[in-house]
Amino acid sequence: MKARRVRFSRGTEIDLRLLVTTFAALAMNLAVCVRPGMSAENWPDALNDHVMEVRKLVNTIGMDDYLDVVKNSRDATIIDVRDEDELKAGMVPAAINISRGRLEFRIWRAFGYPTPVDTGRRIYVQCATGGRATLAAKQLKDIGFTNVVAVIVNMADWEKRGYPLVKAALPRN
Repeated sequence: MKARRVRFSRGTEIDLRLLVTTFAALAMNLAVCVRPGMSAENWPDALNDHVMEVRKLVNTIGMDDYLDVVKNSRDATIIDVRDEDELKAGMVPAAINISRGRLEFRIWRAFGYPTPVDTGRRIYVQCATGGRATLAAKQLKDIGFTNVVAVIVNMADWEKRGYPLVKAALPRN
């Protein structure tokens, strides 16, 4: 079977199979780049796709901007939604831990309920890589919090850069 060739406007020719293979490799690399913190080897693509769709509905912040928040957290609340066993790796200073599975129920008490709760206060939601933070930020929006930001940061990279981390597990709310 004869190889098909593609001719571009300036006379360059390339084997169609090589072009398709190159394009597929680029597309796979792009998919990894646009999904920070996601690991398709650990769960199906459908979950990655769901998180990426939810991410379009929430505000997000990356590592360098989040470092500024952590250093100047007076006007912000940082919620770490990782499970308790993950906290051994450390938490950012001033973060409170409320696991994602209990977030809707425990957020109120953490903010002083039964006294009135300021649902417009700035909240940064963080996890290990950004996936659960994205889903948790959407959960908080759904129950009435209006100023929520999902932190899209890989905590292993955060630690490698020497950014602020408290190794002792903090009390849970």
